[in-house]
Amino acid sequence: MGELTVEADPAEEGLDASRLGRVDRLLDRYVDGGLLPGWLLLVSRHGRVVYLRASGCRHVEDGLPVETDTLFRIYSMTKPITSVAAMMLYEEGAFELDDPVSRYLPAFAETRVFSGGTDLRPVTVPVSEPVRIWHLLTHTAGLTYGFHRRDPVDAMLRAKGYDWAWPEGTDLAAAVEAWAELPLVFQPGSSWNYSLATDVLGRLIEVLAGTTLEDFFRQRIFAPLGMAQTGFWAPPEDAARLARLYLAVPGGMAPGDQLGGYALSRPALLSGGGGLLSTVGDFHRFTQMLLRGGELDGVRLLGPRTLGLMTRNHLPGGADLDTFGRPLFAETPLRGVGFGLGFGVVLDPVRFRALCTPGEFHWGGGASTFFWVDPVEQLTAVFLTQLLPSSTYPVRTQLRQTVYQALIT
Repeated sequence: MGELTVEADPAEEGLDASRLGRVDRLLDRYVDGGLLPGWLLLVSRHGRVVYLRASGCRHVEDGLPVETDTLFRIYSMTKPITSVAAMMLYEEGAFELDDPVSRYLPAFAETRVFSGGTDLRPVTVPVSEPVRIWHLLTHTAGLTYGFHRRDPVDAMLRAKGYDWAWPEGTDLAAAVEAWAELPLVFQPGSSWNYSLATDVLGRLIEVLAGTTLEDFFRQRIFAPLGMAQTGFWAPPEDAARLARLYLAVPGGMAPGDQLGGYALSRPALLSGGGGLLSTVGDFHRFTQMLLRGGELDGVRLLGPRTLGLMTRNHLPGGADLDTFGRPLFAETPLRGVGFGLGFGVVLDPVRFRALCTPGEFHWGGGASTFFWVDPVEQLTAVFLTQLLPSSTYPVRTQLRQTVYQALIT
């Protein structure tokens, strides 16, 4: 796809370059203060890159700088890719959004809902309706994550070995079977909870497509879009480009090699919810496909109406995540933000308390990565770093402030 570079003077695309420099100063304060190892940000407008800067280190202890080809664990930025993959199959008539998940993954036929007791002695009730595919896409299925540490079901997941990592040697099919044995945290469709739902969606893709999630991604998304550096692990020839993972600790950060080391070998579990590595150039191409209604450089992955459906708020009654969701850690405020089929969607910038545009859609990853697509302003941004967890600092809202304040036309 050629060398990644700035393609236009910011002024040509309606941004004030001097005001855009405030982004540098904001993010460099985090690096200089020892709070972030390094960072990489790409901003485009009208499809042209107007800002591209790397700062700090991909490996602090060895003094290795962040570069434009550095590989990052994008964690939950994998979810929109998995959602796009699922909707590609939807367009082919492989399923309907209202289909029960158990039609394709029979383990979900006997799923029940937690209603009381403890993680060791749970009380459960039958589901009022089956878990449906749209529940997976919208995180309203009643599934959860072990690392939430909020509900007894979270503890049940951790007891099975599902926290920030997985039991060694477990593949996606076996993991989904194990999750289906546990009760849901609420009745399907009755609330929103960030969860393993997109991993279940990844397994659904495998069953429907008759191939592994890795092969589907590579053949149907990455190769057509030219995302040659995106995958589930860094092979030996690319390991030196992989950024080191850091964990936030009081007053700074510490290496998280025990958790981050998984990325150096092919995983048994192909996580559609958080397993991918990528580069800023590759993910930029993904955002450009989204901005252009499902097409890039003559390659169409989705129809524009499908993408339009995905980026509308699907929460009942037009609710936002703050009112319909369950209390949990959040990288950005949940007020004023709805949820579509795989994306957070800005409903009300005033309630969100952020500079942005209604209809902007976005998501982030556990190591503080983030992207957004603004169809109204024809603006995209991809921010990559490696600090876990992503709720440590308000980088994402501050990024919006400093990027949008630079827009002058």
